[in-house]
Amino acid sequence: MKRLTILASAVVLLLILLAALVYTVVTNRPPELAGTYLEPPVNAADFELTSVDGTVRKSDFRGRFVVLFFGYTFCPDVCPTTLSRLRTAMDLLGPGAGEVQVVMVSVDPERDTPERVSSYAQAFNPGFIGVTGTPEEVAAVAADYGIFHAKAEGSPETGYLVDHTAAVMVLDRDGNTRMIWSFEITPEQVASDLEYLIEHV
Repeated sequence: MKRLTILASAVVLLLILLAALVYTVVTNRPPELAGTYLEPPVNAADFELTSVDGTVRKSDFRGRFVVLFFGYTFCPDVCPTTLSRLRTAMDLLGPGAGEVQVVMVSVDPERDTPERVSSYAQAFNPGFIGVTGTPEEVAAVAADYGIFHAKAEGSPETGYLVDHTAAVMVLDRDGNTRMIWSFEITPEQVASDLEYLIEHV
């Protein structure tokens, strides 16, 4: 009888521990996030590109979240739409926006000078940073982050276009890739995801 009592107590204890483990996993799980949440995060390469104010490195932003977007100033649709959404999301974040730095990397270094890409990004939000580099530097950074880009035929009015990956990445405070957003993301979803990251990551 004593052995049965001990066994029963052990089973009860095991069930309690199991329930506690399940509760911990469930309660620590990220809520319904719009972006793809990476756990563990993916190591992201440092980079060295140029803005109107000089050299910009990923490591410059350690301690803040970096929203990293690859685009170009002659883009007719995806880039202005994405930057408009990010501008609205920063407005929705309010004071939390101070924890976030938006960086646009030009995939059109032949036409986008540091002055041009900086001016373009800051037209959406004065705090946004636009950077570029030599074609070789841009190609290396794009490859490091899994970004496709290639020249495509345009028109006499637009000149050539650049096909490019429209995803947006979020780097955490340690500079690792923590989240990826698709082009369909809304400003409200961006703000909500960033609020979660600011509070929990």
